[in-house]
Amino acid sequence: MEDSVTFFDPTLLFLVGFMVLIWFLMIRPENKRRKSHQEMLSSLEIGDEVVTAGGILGKITKIGDQFLEVTLNDSMKVKVQVSAISNVLPKGTINSI
Repeated sequence: MEDSVTFFDPTLLFLVGFMVLIWFLMIRPENKRRKSHQEMLSSLEIGDEVVTAGGILGKITKIGDQFLEVTLNDSMKVKVQVSAISNVLPKGTINSI
């Protein structure tokens, strides 16, 4: 019996290795980023200074389930979807700009 059956086909091994590489280089970092963004959104509070996805800076004045009211200056308020918040700024950033 000189014909032995190889358990690991090189093509299959290459395919599995490629899938593991894709997982570590693309999927895993995206899941970590999404989780940290969700944690940031769930910790939003009134008075936080935020930046929207469109680059608008403002201070949160009201929080709803899906929308926030963000004050841009003394006379201008906008409603923004919670998911559109891209970053929370340190306190006092808006006054220093």
